[in-house]
Amino acid sequence: MHSTLFLGDSYTVGEGLPLAGSYPYQTIQLLRRGGYPFYAPEIIARTGWTTDELLAATGQTTLLPSYSFIALLIGVNNQYRGRDTRDYAREFTQLLRLALQLGGSPQRVFVLSIPDWGVSPFAAGRDRQLIANAIDDYNAVAHTITRKEAATFIDITTHSRTTGADPAAFTADGLHPARATCAYWAKELRDHLVLHLQADQS
Repeated sequence: MHSTLFLGDSYTVGEGLPLAGSYPYQTIQLLRRGGYPFYAPEIIARTGWTTDELLAATGQTTLLPSYSFIALLIGVNNQYRGRDTRDYAREFTQLLRLALQLGGSPQRVFVLSIPDWGVSPFAAGRDRQLIANAIDDYNAVAHTITRKEAATFIDITTHSRTTGADPAAFTADGLHPARATCAYWAKELRDHLVLHLQADQS
């Protein structure tokens, strides 16, 4: 049986969705349907969390000694609160290194890019381009650090600005992604995990 750890914020929680609609649970369901045995996902995430808050939570949680795979999606609330990307870089690095330690190798750690909330109905009346630029800055930081640590970076931001930008692609609050968008994230992550599962079997 494989174990997974998902670290993040509202995007990982699946704010506004039933538990089974969140991307961690959809990922595990896809893997199980593919014949891969997985325990239910372990999730350390809360709506509104920034990198330092997620770090604090991991320090207060009794974790397994290791996990088969770990996914990290964090940073949108750092951007929303106008925090410095240098602080994000430092704290993101700490989170990624924790994930690497728990995963045992970079091949078992996956970072998902920050979606662009500026396209959401919630962002109406705000400077959407300014938000997009800030999200790009944060993602550039995360991408650089992820590559340096040899983990896998998965771009879901592009989708958030295309199909995921449709007003119907959000929950009732007009901000958080609907189930279909989380399903896209889950499929992207599932595809990467399957490659490693197949490699382990060969």
